[in-house]
Amino acid sequence: MTTFATSSGISAPGFRLEQKRRITGDFPGPRSTELAARRAAVVAKGVASGVPVYVADADGGIIHDVDGNSFIDLGSGIAVTSVGASDPAVVGAVKEQVEHFTHTCFMVTPYEGYVAVAEQLAELTPGDFEKRTVLFNSGAEAVENAVKVARLATGRDAVVAFDHAYHGRTNLTMALTAKAMPYKTNFGPFAPEIYRVPMSYPFREENPAITGPEAARRAITMIEKQIGAESVAAIIIEPVQGEGGFIVPADGFLPALAEWATANGVVFIADEVQSGFCRTGEWFAVNHEGVVPDIITMAKGIAGGMPLSAITGRADLLDAVHAGGLGGTYGGNPVACAAALGAIRTMKEQDLAGRARHIEELVTKRFAALQADLGEHSIIGELRGRGAMLAIEFVEQGGKAPNAEATKAIAAQCLREGVIILTCGTYGNVIRLLPPLVITDELLADGLDVLERAIRSVDAG
Repeated sequence: MTTFATSSGISAPGFRLEQKRRITGDFPGPRSTELAARRAAVVAKGVASGVPVYVADADGGIIHDVDGNSFIDLGSGIAVTSVGASDPAVVGAVKEQVEHFTHTCFMVTPYEGYVAVAEQLAELTPGDFEKRTVLFNSGAEAVENAVKVARLATGRDAVVAFDHAYHGRTNLTMALTAKAMPYKTNFGPFAPEIYRVPMSYPFREENPAITGPEAARRAITMIEKQIGAESVAAIIIEPVQGEGGFIVPADGFLPALAEWATANGVVFIADEVQSGFCRTGEWFAVNHEGVVPDIITMAKGIAGGMPLSAITGRADLLDAVHAGGLGGTYGGNPVACAAALGAIRTMKEQDLAGRARHIEELVTKRFAALQADLGEHSIIGELRGRGAMLAIEFVEQGGKAPNAEATKAIAAQCLREGVIILTCGTYGNVIRLLPPLVITDELLADGLDVLERAIRSVDAG
């Protein structure tokens, strides 16, 4: 494999596709338009796409569409293709596996790949205790099964989630998710015994001086008064909230919650579906504060784009479930397991956690300078995040009112210039930056140039 050195000194792979942005004309182009018409005839309208072009190829930090345009990818398929969309280690592992068998069902005739992935997760996840793992297909499945385990192991029913949370689209995970539209509206009734408490959201706290431990005590007091600790099976939280707006809780918030959970026999579940696998500059976001979850849920970046998810946790919890109580036909598919082993190998060999920290340094330096230049009355409310999981929250000039219109305008201008970025947030006013961790410094800088121009244009307009 050919390699080159980035300006951070971290070795990265060479790429099949030229890592340059190129827009050849108006888009969507004729082929994308044709595909959109075919789609309209057969695909349900409830499935929405944020970008109106159809992909022909992707590699590193570049996406080629069917009309010959090349886009800079600052979304990674929502934090999935952290190792790139066609990482050689992933591609090679998948090719080798499909030449032997694509499926047998681990619950019928097991295979080594499932065991090997579980061994890697036992090594990589925090905690020096004995661990067990179960593999599934999606993040929502992982969350749902983590809750099942917690309820069975504790004999309790209540599950505590947080404001601004996103945990999935199944019935149970919709109940855990905080945002109504588009995820929950008209899809009820939802699973019972789900309770919501306040998150630590430093930018939007009524009391800006509240500390992480104080915000945790606010949530704990609500739990104790409204539910009772003895009724709570689990607390589930994203260490860095994803769809809710890349909210990083104040220091001390997560440790205080975890400490209370341990003291009260409550299972502490860290939902690392979006934040895991080097994305925040550590293998997992809880590592930033030394928090050790009882169960951790994983998906997205785990397998380089192949559908795979997992729960890993304390052996006594997962082994409490009766034989046959966990599983699924495709869970831990052999091809997806091979892809995961390839992706993890790439993350280790290229130190992609270090690469994420380097991306954070580049992006925050750039946009902190922009925020200072635009002044205190600009539309930039806050820059936040960890590693290569970064966000810009936009507000009305001169205040903190969410500015969703500006956010949409900025994203649209970036797309016209060939840069794909994602929006998020409870109020729809956050741009999230999730570049592939293998993106070159030069390509990232080009994408940030476009984003900066868009922000300046909308701020001035």
